[in-house]
Amino acid sequence: MATQDGDDGAVMDTETEAKPTEAEAFGENVEKADAEPTSLTDAGNATTQDSSISNGDDADDKQETVDLKIIWSKNKYDLKIPVDSTGAKLKERIHALTGLPPAMQKVMYKGLLSEDKTLRDIKVTNGAKIMVVGSTINDVLAVNTPKEVVQQEVKAEENKKEPLCRQKQHRKVLDKGKPEDIMPAIKGAKERLPTVPLSGMFNKSGGKVRLTFKLEQDQLWIGTKERTEKVPMGSIKNVVSEPIEGHDDYHMMAFQLGPTEASQYWVYWVPAQFVDAIKDTVLGKWQYF
Repeated sequence: MATQDGDDGAVMDTETEAKPTEAEAFGENVEKADAEPTSLTDAGNATTQDSSISNGDDADDKQETVDLKIIWSKNKYDLKIPVDSTGAKLKERIHALTGLPPAMQKVMYKGLLSEDKTLRDIKVTNGAKIMVVGSTINDVLAVNTPKEVVQQEVKAEENKKEPLCRQKQHRKVLDKGKPEDIMPAIKGAKERLPTVPLSGMFNKSGGKVRLTFKLEQDQLWIGTKERTEKVPMGSIKNVVSEPIEGHDDYHMMAFQLGPTEASQYWVYWVPAQFVDAIKDTVLGKWQYF
């Protein structure tokens, strides 16, 4: 029995040693609890350290910059930009300021600015003035109005004016009536120029005038009783005409021989069927008036 009791005691002692006491377990928990804040602190430090890493957005703030004066269309803008920015980058920043697309910009600083070189390369300094030339899309669209629209507007404006044949300066010639030896007219017809001069018409002074088209010399000969003017067709700036009121088969026509309307040479009683041919011959078929 004693031996058995001793064995039992040994077994009990072994079980006692294998099983930690409540105090020991509590102590281990305390040590773990003490260790956990340390790991949390380490994690917090790691998090703080990661958040301090730059994502590149504030890179410009750490670069050397220059302050520029951007001048475009009588407007001035202040711009701060890294000195190592290229000309292409500068155009993007100008676009943001002005709304002027980069492709439509001409940027000048001591000549035309290269898109590939940096501002440092071309020695741009603080306070430098950058000149910008260009038009916005809306400006371009406003200027490039279709030719047909322009012609319609011109015609509408002309319709508002008093007919030329009613104006005093022309009335004094037209009141003389149709010349007896004028060439026959055909209303609504279009014919090629005749092989003979157009004759029997009046000029502004009421004298007789004839028109001869020298195509081989590219000249218009304007002949009167006193003399003949040989005018290069290329020097004639414009040709305008208008039907004579009450005689729609005849026109009054002006050849603009100089830069202004004051240089117009007027011819009255031009047969209507030749009006388009005269304009095409003098101005070329690509002209529309």
